[in-house]
Amino acid sequence: MTFSRKNAIGASLAVPVLAAFLAGMGSPVLAEMGTAVVPTSTIYPGEEITPSRVEEVEVTNPNLTGDYARKSKEVVGMVAKRTLLPGRTIPVSALREAFAVTRGSAIRLTFTIGNLTISAGGTPLENAGVGDLIRVRNTDSGVTVSGTVMADGTVQVMAR
Repeated sequence: MTFSRKNAIGASLAVPVLAAFLAGMGSPVLAEMGTAVVPTSTIYPGEEITPSRVEEVEVTNPNLTGDYARKSKEVVGMVAKRTLLPGRTIPVSALREAFAVTRGSAIRLTFTIGNLTISAGGTPLENAGVGDLIRVRNTDSGVTVSGTVMADGTVQVMAR
């Protein structure tokens, strides 16, 4: 294949012109893409994400899609459900809330009817977050009851 001298010169001039044109258009497009949160080191499943382990970076890939974390406040305090690699975006689906109670720990059970409140010690039979319905063993009687995990780490027992 042969090219005429005119085409070769035109092509050599077209490349810098096109690059300058795209560079001028590229910066506003990149500014609109926003930020993404990426780990600074490997985060393994079950580890809590702290501010020192993540950073916000500018998104430079226009093909980046999916539901990924865009701000650090979205991920700090959450727990990884799978391994998160440094420099990679953090999918929101790879995170969960930290457990409010953990299996086998000592907790306080409460039961309330009107002005009467009864409390006892208990042991959760599973990990759970705030608002979850779980089974708990009363450490005094050995009876297993169901209740809702409260924000303070207690379990509100349900009436039968």
